Amino acid sequence: MYIASRERKLLSILLDARGEVKVKELAKLLNISDRTAHRDLNQVETTVAKFNLQLNRKQGIGIKLSGQEENIHRLQATIASLEQTDYTIEERHAIIFLILFEADEPVKLFTFANELNVTNATISHDLDQMEEHLNKYGLRVYRKRGLGVELEGTEAAKRKAISSFIADFLDPYEYITMAKETLNKQSSSPQNSISNRLLGLVNPQKLERIEEEVQQVVGKLLPNLADSAYIALVVHLALAVQRLEKGDHIKFDPKYLEELRTTNEFSTASQLIRRLEQSLHLYIPNDEIGYITMHLMGAKLRVEQNYMIEDSSMDTAYIAKELISYVSHRLHVGLSENFSLLNDLVTHLKPAVYRIKQGMNIKNPMLEEIVTDYEDLFELIKEAVTELFPEVDFPDDEIGYLVLHFASALLSGEWEVDLRALVICSSGIGTAKILASRLMQKIPEIKQVDNRSMFEVEDIKAGYDLVVSTIPLKEDENDYILVSPMLQQDEVERIKRWVRKQKLQKINKKKPQQEKGEQSNAYTEKLTVMQKYSGITIRLLDAFRITHLPEKASLLNVLEKACKQLADEKVITDEKKVIQKLIEREQISGLGIPDKSLALYHTRDDAIDKASFTVYALKEAVTVKGMDGSDQSITRILLMLAPKEIEQESLEVLSFLSSLLIQSDSITRLFESGKETEIREYLSEQFFNFIQQKA
Repeated sequence: MYIASRERKLLSILLDARGEVKVKELAKLLNISDRTAHRDLNQVETTVAKFNLQLNRKQGIGIKLSGQEENIHRLQATIASLEQTDYTIEERHAIIFLILFEADEPVKLFTFANELNVTNATISHDLDQMEEHLNKYGLRVYRKRGLGVELEGTEAAKRKAISSFIADFLDPYEYITMAKETLNKQSSSPQNSISNRLLGLVNPQKLERIEEEVQQVVGKLLPNLADSAYIALVVHLALAVQRLEKGDHIKFDPKYLEELRTTNEFSTASQLIRRLEQSLHLYIPNDEIGYITMHLMGAKLRVEQNYMIEDSSMDTAYIAKELISYVSHRLHVGLSENFSLLNDLVTHLKPAVYRIKQGMNIKNPMLEEIVTDYEDLFELIKEAVTELFPEVDFPDDEIGYLVLHFASALLSGEWEVDLRALVICSSGIGTAKILASRLMQKIPEIKQVDNRSMFEVEDIKAGYDLVVSTIPLKEDENDYILVSPMLQQDEVERIKRWVRKQKLQKINKKKPQQEKGEQSNAYTEKLTVMQKYSGITIRLLDAFRITHLPEKASLLNVLEKACKQLADEKVITDEKKVIQKLIEREQISGLGIPDKSLALYHTRDDAIDKASFTVYALKEAVTVKGMDGSDQSITRILLMLAPKEIEQESLEVLSFLSSLLIQSDSITRLFESGKETEIREYLSEQFFNFIQQKA
């Protein structure tokens, strides 16, 4: 049986789809016109009929392949078993890349041509087309006259590219499942030549061992790791082991590796690598630990995270604050005081920026849905990171995660939004009334619903945020949602997605109104929480002081005097060690707050006995490196210290204190020139509000 490549691709899309697919979407995926897609679908309809399957076409909704599961599986098996002499362009590019990826020497053009049953000229043209795509990963195709073609780039770049290819052709979970089935020789899933080649990149037996070790170590130490991150980690390790056995090693920045050693993720990664070395009888370099650490740090957790002083440095917090200000200004909303959003962004941005600079791949499985649901917000944040991170090329996958953080803050319910909906049916009565009632019941943002018959509708966009209809309309299918009168659950979800988009568009300049929380009977628990945070903040306030240095001093002299004073007060036990840690921290990145005369020096170490926040006013300005990388003059040093082992509540208080320093220009000016009593009074007020929120 012969099925042309484009028809095979159409069938694959319909087989993989969970629901209806619109013709426009099919045309876009295949890079063809709507008319051509309709013509191809006629041939598809003939093909599926031979398997007792049908193409169900619903006007305004899309096309869906339907029939008995047995017949659907038979069609899948037939497509997979066809002798593929007619590959799609994407399939040819994938096979060419896989051959280059595994080759240890240049590959001649005729090798590709024989493999793919095309001419040398076609292969040469394919290589030209692939060049731009491979450049995104830091790779290039190098053609050696008389010898052939080879892939040039770092090992990290090659792994990034191959991970992306796997994600493009197979779901990572499906990849692991198929590898296990291959091991047990009981594969029930049809496999094509691309799948077989991808499966050949890993050893199924070792993959199974790797998954067992990941489950043992990561499952215990990071129980909230998302499933997608868990699967991605297993695939990454399986590929890494195979490459290491071939002698292909990656390089990790030793300076950043040293900084990562203090994180929980590094400890987890180290334990995992040591177990894998024993299980697989393979030496694994420390550079691999760095990459595994970055995978864990970048993973999406199902629990809310708070950033810590050392885990996320203040320069990252400053950029995150700038990003929030940028979005707030453009959307006319007040997000600058959203401490939770700041925490989430800092937690995400620091490992994200490093991943991007090192060419490490991260796949966002929700990207298409994010772009569809939050198109304007996506473009705004893309514009913002381009301006704020001029030296970092943020891929769309990373931007998608940033969009989710902002969307969560914007849609948290702090902004009241009233939407007006129009319901259309054949008569405007009966089913329209039922649907209107269910809409207001299921979608609380909809405050008003009008009913119209199909004969009364002229311009469905006029004055309405949402239009739903029980009958197909002549208007563009993107202008309304076609539903059943009783409003099924999948239709409710589609409407909710539409509402999210409308809600973002309607957010206005009003400062968010704090919702009145539900009263709780657990007063004792609240008092206990307040007492704990109160004790921490009172100790910080009691120890807070501004020390005016009477004579000119170098930066090192200032740190020495500050640490001696704190040692006398039993805050620190080893002055030299703390000074060294502060200097090392400064060398990692700047500590000067941009455009201000302040610098925030901070560290955590076991030579520090208790948390401390003090200010040192200099007689003459000194020059330090700013958080934005430029040199700046400072007249006050803010010194924040904390023990290496410290309770979570203390870290939250210090994190909150850090965020206050960059809240606004007026607050920064207070720390620049304010008196000790003024700053203590301000901190007391802010800590009081912080504790009330915690309770």
